[in-house]
Amino acid sequence: MHRSVSRVRCDVFDFIDDVQRLTTTAGVTDAMRATLGRFGLEFYCFNFLPDTHQTFADVLLAAHLPNGWLEHYLERQFVHDDPSLRHCRRTRRPYRWFKDCSYDPEREPRAVEVVQRASEFGLLDGWVIPIATLSSRIGHVWMGGRTTDVAESDMPSLHLMALYAFDRVRRINPGIVCKKPGLTSREREVLTWVALGKSAWEIGEILKISERTVEWHVENTCRKLDAVNRTQAIAIALRDRIIQP
Repeated sequence: MHRSVSRVRCDVFDFIDDVQRLTTTAGVTDAMRATLGRFGLEFYCFNFLPDTHQTFADVLLAAHLPNGWLEHYLERQFVHDDPSLRHCRRTRRPYRWFKDCSYDPEREPRAVEVVQRASEFGLLDGWVIPIATLSSRIGHVWMGGRTTDVAESDMPSLHLMALYAFDRVRRINPGIVCKKPGLTSREREVLTWVALGKSAWEIGEILKISERTVEWHVENTCRKLDAVNRTQAIAIALRDRIIQP
């Protein structure tokens, strides 16, 4: 039976109060594990959504998963075939894992493999909380196991808990928040010329490439640096010493 709404809220608010004082990832995840266990949620995973150049290891923040599952997931490179990660890009509302994540079994055999292999490791049910961040990256908090004991009325409380836990882990480990893929030598070259005020046509003439190719390199650079435009990309590249002033 589900616990009373007041009891659930007390548990979650106690967790939020405690988690803000914790100073290690292990402390946050231990607290998360204890609270989630009261809902029948055995496991959890905090990660960002990867871009096309990233592995799951690049975007993983913290996790408690069945023995061998993370290693298998990484070895099989499931990250770009995972229906949950794809669905998370399309919604900002909590959703059921994998029940709300559509895929085509005929055309997406790798997605089928992800779901089947997860079930073999005892991951049969769960919930996902998408989390928007100030850096425009999307967080993915998964909580689940063999079964769940989460009523719809409990979801706002779990949502709040996920937000606080994800933010605390992110703040404790700032170095693992922005694992961006590196720029190629050509992308650095193009961005350097952009920083010097050259137009796409001028850069194309200098580098003997088409104007369209220049724009393509600029777009790739913005995406890799999580920049909303080329001005921000230049600022980030200068700050991180990717290009020289």
